[in-house]
Amino acid sequence: MIDELHAKNVALIKDAAIAFDDGLTVITGETGSGKTALLGSLKLLVGERANASLIREGADELSVEGRFFVDDGDEDGHVAVRRVDGRGRGRVSIDGSLSSVKALAATLGDTVDLCGQHEHQRLLSVASHVALLDGFAGDRGAVALDEYRAALKEANAAAKELARLQELSATARERLDQARFTYDRIMAVDPQPGELEALEEELPRYENAEALRQAAEGARQALSHDGGAIDALAEAGQYLLQAPVDDPELASVAETLASLAIEAEDAASSLRAYRDAVDVDPERLAVLQARQAALQGLARTMGPGMERVLERKAEAEEVIEAAEGSGDAEREAEAAMAEAEERLSVAAGAVSALRRETAPGLAEAVTAQMARLEMGGARLTVEVRDLPRAQWTASQGPTSVELLYQPGAGMVARPLRKIASGGEVSRVMLATKVVQGNADDVETLVFDEVDAGVGGSVAVALGEVLRDLSKTHQVICVTHLAQVAVFADRQYVVSKRPGDDGIPETQIHEVTGDERVEEVARMLSGDTSDASLNHAREMLEAQGH
Repeated sequence: MIDELHAKNVALIKDAAIAFDDGLTVITGETGSGKTALLGSLKLLVGERANASLIREGADELSVEGRFFVDDGDEDGHVAVRRVDGRGRGRVSIDGSLSSVKALAATLGDTVDLCGQHEHQRLLSVASHVALLDGFAGDRGAVALDEYRAALKEANAAAKELARLQELSATARERLDQARFTYDRIMAVDPQPGELEALEEELPRYENAEALRQAAEGARQALSHDGGAIDALAEAGQYLLQAPVDDPELASVAETLASLAIEAEDAASSLRAYRDAVDVDPERLAVLQARQAALQGLARTMGPGMERVLERKAEAEEVIEAAEGSGDAEREAEAAMAEAEERLSVAAGAVSALRRETAPGLAEAVTAQMARLEMGGARLTVEVRDLPRAQWTASQGPTSVELLYQPGAGMVARPLRKIASGGEVSRVMLATKVVQGNADDVETLVFDEVDAGVGGSVAVALGEVLRDLSKTHQVICVTHLAQVAVFADRQYVVSKRPGDDGIPETQIHEVTGDERVEEVARMLSGDTSDASLNHAREMLEAQGH
């Protein structure tokens, strides 16, 4: 759960902090005061994508810091997170170490469920319904699923191995003959990795050996023969040394000429050594050319390219090896797959039976909570259908699970995603959260205006449900309803005032005692008249505040 949150330069928030606790915390305040920015800060801390529009006007970047308590076996159990986002750049740190948004989401994303008015995709996604049902089944469901998943993994591995062997043995004689032809054809040349490339680099020197020798000798003679470059450099230097005046500039040029003469002599020596080393060997040249031709021919016919030739050699070896003993191996693989499928069938049957056994109980429990939320005669039905073996997966299992919504008695139950309104989905979501209790992995539930369109006795029922939910989760709720706010263990008010820089600034502070009475009165009637204050005080006292 989240302990603290500190936000800077997030929308209207210039610098604000808020501390959370167990139980139910409500956040109230006028529309446009900055409640959305506060929730946006929390979203950033659990790894949601940043948006440049969140940065406060006039600021270059925003920053949010938070401390979470997580049950990870660590003695302290706290995780400190800091996230800074500018325009096009961002930084994340977890417990003081540089990290990434992806790592942040992996660390904290599953611990917080952001249940906004327009964020019901999870409940509306049929893929999530199976997890809801399995979670309701508790430890029995977890054990059955673990056994099923282990059996499915084993069966899929056995099927994959059998398919591999069957593919190798299909048209065995034809494939074996072709593999042997390929192998023999390649081995007749016996290419080595990198050999062709080395030849292509070496052969040009053999093929042009005489021309290379002549070039080296011609260059050497131009440097070192009588009157050549070396003699010319020396003669030029002597002219400068014989100058009648000791001129520093000419002395520098003379040194340069002497240095060039030495380098020219070194170059002549290197050319002589190169000339003597060039191998003009017609027999060696013929051998190399023949080898290159053989390798290039192999690359053309068995390639393309020598890399593919070597791959085909390895493939041919595998086919030959498999074909010689595939009969026994295939029979063993068939037996192994049959045994694995039998174990899977038993495990899948257990999962299917448990889901069918659990479904009515989940439906009744959620429907009871829906009744508390005054949803009339609406009911929830959990439909469990067997899937073909080909559609079994580790996440879905051997059956599909879908929540069906029946708006009233005598009406047909249809998929929740197709007929329920946003307000109805909000209350169904609340009902499922209460029923789940401690079965899910989520520690903190954040509700953003889940009370939209709700009033009167439904609002009171909503507050009661949120209070019950806070017994198993940390619950944070943004609300405009006094009937909901009075159930909270802590209440924060978000307000807006002119900032020193002329830009409106959000402030957050906890209200207790008379301040809380005044805030509840404002929420009730928009004023703090005696009647409103008395009504607010009665509502708070009724909840033990």
